[in-house]
Amino acid sequence: MKARYLGGLVAAGLALGGLTGCSGDDEQPAAAPRTTSAAPTPTPTPPPPPPPTWPLTGLTASSATGDVTERPALAIKVENSVDARPQTGLDAADVVWEQVVEGGITRFVAVYQSTLPPQIGPVRSVRPMDPAIAAPLHGLLAFSGGVPAYVQAARDAGLQVVSQDSGAAGFSRVSTRKAPHNVYADPTVLVGQADDAHKASPQPQFEFGQPPTAGTPATRLDLTMSGVSHPRWTWNGQAWLRAEGQQPAVTADGRQLAATNVVVLRVDVVQTTARDPAGNPVPETQMVGSGAATVAVGGTTVEAR
Repeated sequence: MKARYLGGLVAAGLALGGLTGCSGDDEQPAAAPRTTSAAPTPTPTPPPPPPPTWPLTGLTASSATGDVTERPALAIKVENSVDARPQTGLDAADVVWEQVVEGGITRFVAVYQSTLPPQIGPVRSVRPMDPAIAAPLHGLLAFSGGVPAYVQAARDAGLQVVSQDSGAAGFSRVSTRKAPHNVYADPTVLVGQADDAHKASPQPQFEFGQPPTAGTPATRLDLTMSGVSHPRWTWNGQAWLRAEGQQPAVTADGRQLAATNVVVLRVDVVQTTARDPAGNPVPETQMVGSGAATVAVGGTTVEAR
């Protein structure tokens, strides 16, 4: 009796060899080795699509349906004089620009798209740099009063003008403030007046990502906007908190204003020929060109251009 080794067949990763057979003097044909079929390779499941995000903040939609609402950006002028504080609705803005106006005081261009608070104010007049600030949003610019040339410049920049003094709906005066610091706006009503050319959501204005790994640790930004305006931002481990000099800047309900990112642009400011009622020249921030910048995020600062 002799044995025969039939080999080591491998199929689908399994060793099927090591088989033996026996025969007498009259050998019988060896049995055919068993084979198995390879299992099909499963098709990998594609990753889920990224969740929708709001274009001006990069934040994921948190609504019940997870949808990002299609609506235009609303840029609205908000006063920042002592008589205007505390303001209403600033903490709900996606982006807030601060600009120097006559007399060295500052005003805000507050931009709303992901959230529309019940009320915003006090609302004040348009300035010569506002069209350049708001034009990339291709949305609405809302204000109360303004030099006709500045109003026309906003229209020429492709913005839809929504003005209190022209009779647009959504503005009202409150009895708790004296004029001209008492004009407030309902942003839902303002956005509801968008025409067909200004109903689309804005394009993203910034690239969002993780906080920079290279930067200068910083916990405070002391800024000089003018001789009378000295905003301060302090990092508390979660956000940058705003103060007007030594005084915390708060909303009408007492919460301190906070920002995730603070971007400081060093720009040229020129005096125009226009004058305010007190005789002060109206300044214009030069928005086109290049210059130094500081980006403050996550307790660090990064120098930029």
